[in-house]
Amino acid sequence: MSDSIIPHSRPTLTDAGSKAVSSVIESGQIAQGPVVREFEKRFSDCIGRKEAAATNSGTAALHLALLALGVKEKDEVIIPSFVCTAVLNAVLYTRATPVVVDVDPETYNISVEAAKRAVTGQTRAIVVPHMFGCPAGIKELSGLGIPMIEDCAQAVGANYEGQKVGRFGILSVYSFYATKVLTTGEGGMVVSDSEELVSKVKDLREYDNKDDFAVRFNSKMTDIQAALGLNQLSRLEKFLEKRREIASLYFREFKECDFALPVQKDGREHIYYRFVVKTQDNASSPLEKCQQKKVMCQRPVHIPLHVCLELSGFPHTTEAWQRTVSIPLYPSLTQEEIEKIIAVVKEIF
Repeated sequence: MSDSIIPHSRPTLTDAGSKAVSSVIESGQIAQGPVVREFEKRFSDCIGRKEAAATNSGTAALHLALLALGVKEKDEVIIPSFVCTAVLNAVLYTRATPVVVDVDPETYNISVEAAKRAVTGQTRAIVVPHMFGCPAGIKELSGLGIPMIEDCAQAVGANYEGQKVGRFGILSVYSFYATKVLTTGEGGMVVSDSEELVSKVKDLREYDNKDDFAVRFNSKMTDIQAALGLNQLSRLEKFLEKRREIASLYFREFKECDFALPVQKDGREHIYYRFVVKTQDNASSPLEKCQQKKVMCQRPVHIPLHVCLELSGFPHTTEAWQRTVSIPLYPSLTQEEIEKIIAVVKEIF
């Protein structure tokens, strides 16, 4: 194993998951059907919401959530800069105006103060990602009086003041991409306590056999994906336990390293989807050294949104982009791999 590459992330799959998928294939009912409905029910119960709609990606989940809220051209949607471009794409799909704001320099979540300053009479929604598994400042953001969509793509199972994230937004969205906390290969979910809003999402995710014509999408999840999702959901607590176990080891082993460890906030239970540290200088050189030693550390966000849009005035996001490193942390890491990661990171830092 010593000569093998340790990837930045990989899924945690088992024979039980394979059998669940095979069972669906053997049944002949492979498109959206009863297994998707079961996954929606079990997932909404897990989060503590009344309704859920499965989709074919997290991006589709956010896009349809925005449409369900009635977001349209000339509306404004507040989003943070330090996040993947899927969030920006989803807003642009609605032809709304993305209002990009800076982030908190400690948690890398959307800055409450920046969000407050961004509110105008045209603001229709705010998207609040819980970055890297750390809950954002939900209480303060909820007080803005704007419909809030929680983006829980990286935070399934995280808790904010004793309640699961995803329970606070008028709508909350999830991603089940291959390397997310739970995976269906590709996939997503919208949850809410509003039957009306989730019904709109379900209507918009499929275009066939409709009595009225409207622009709709093929954003459905398949029973094949849902079968894997149910298996993954049954193992969520074990996944989270393993993540916290590895994170605890990293905190102990890296306390003398020349970087700032992830911030732990009172009332916010981090799940360590990513173990993100902040270096003293630009992260390019140590990242290259890690990869030379076959430990695939990465920048946690490839390119911030304000850079994509050629905007200026985002000091905290710019600093985070230049100086953060995501160290591999996921349940399928072996003990030997964990030991190699620790040894390489300590050698370099």
